[in-house]
Amino acid sequence: MSTALAEAISVVLLVVVLACAVMRPFGWPEAVVAVPAAGVVIATGAISLDHAADEAAQLGPVIGFLAAVLVLAQLCDDEGLFHACGAWMARTAAGRPRRLLVQVFTLASLITAVLSLDATIVLLTPVVFATAARLGARSRPHVYACTHLSNTASLLLPVSNLTNLLAFAASGLSFTRFAALMALPWLVAIAAEYVVFRRFFATDLDAGATAPAIAQPREVPVFALATVACTLVGFVVTSALGIDPAWAAAAGAAVLAVRALAQRRTTPTAILRASAVPFLAFVLALGIVVRAVVDNGLDTALGRLIPDGTGLVALLGIAVLAAVLANVINNLPAVLVLLPLTAPSGPGAVLAVLLGVNIGPNLTYAGSLATLLWRRIVHAHDAEVELKEFTRLGLYAVPASLGAAVLALWVSLTAIGGG
Repeated sequence: MSTALAEAISVVLLVVVLACAVMRPFGWPEAVVAVPAAGVVIATGAISLDHAADEAAQLGPVIGFLAAVLVLAQLCDDEGLFHACGAWMARTAAGRPRRLLVQVFTLASLITAVLSLDATIVLLTPVVFATAARLGARSRPHVYACTHLSNTASLLLPVSNLTNLLAFAASGLSFTRFAALMALPWLVAIAAEYVVFRRFFATDLDAGATAPAIAQPREVPVFALATVACTLVGFVVTSALGIDPAWAAAAGAAVLAVRALAQRRTTPTAILRASAVPFLAFVLALGIVVRAVVDNGLDTALGRLIPDGTGLVALLGIAVLAAVLANVINNLPAVLVLLPLTAPSGPGAVLAVLLGVNIGPNLTYAGSLATLLWRRIVHAHDAEVELKEFTRLGLYAVPASLGAAVLALWVSLTAIGGG
């Protein structure tokens, strides 16, 4: 097959896969289109079987890690962790929407960092809706915070986002060094988001609450919290020993699963469903289709645009390019495309890509799958998300948080090293 034809086939299939992931016709899982598309690029020779197998081998541990974290998050929800968070927010907000926004920012940032952005979108967002309704506060600032922080606050740990897992594998950094370099960008990006939210939603926040802040305290799920803490320690230990951190995630999920099964609060089928097998298949198939696009010329075209080095200007250029690409083709394909091109420049360039693909998607609905999922959850609660408002908020928040995060990354690389 000619290079031009192979490129055309792979690009068309990538567009079709992404369009179906965004629109989900007939409610189909993303994998229904992505898996056959991966088969087509292999069968037509748009990607060699060896390259497809290599891509699958690279994504395998990442997909296993993602499955374990998804199960861990769902079992924490079954233990009552997220409802306890909602009760705490309602009690401590004291009927003040501005204080509630602080609570949401705090919880969403921590949950995203530790249990991944999917936990914030799927499990925390409904709790935030219920908490705002209980207080009689306008839900918009708090619900929008869930989607923005599911992206922005996912910068801290390799486990926080699928894009982080991919970048972590490409960076060559240890778990602790990754976290150390990303801690300052994580903090300043969240702070920038908070400042923008306070100004953008000032009218909603000034409206106050219409119900008394009465909430019965819920029992803290100590066992779930202890398991999550031990799992985080396991991430650090396994990384230091050169063992795939997926084993630590699997161990944490297994502990909660055994407990839940013994207490008959879940079933093997529910645990399998929590692992989101169709979505895992989608990730693998998408990786193969993206690799076909890269192999057939996209890497050459983008290679000319990527700045050399890891100075402040170069890092900013890489992050902006990644943010733009994430909004054009979604952040998961964007990171798959850009990592092989930036990895030779060192961890600093890889982390700059991560800033772009994690913060940038707050600009458009199609920027990340998490945002699309959040939109469906909002609609399920009979709330409306206006495209104009979403985009206008993104135009304020993304440049502020991305610029601050890039500067903070440059400071971290200069102070800690590893660029």
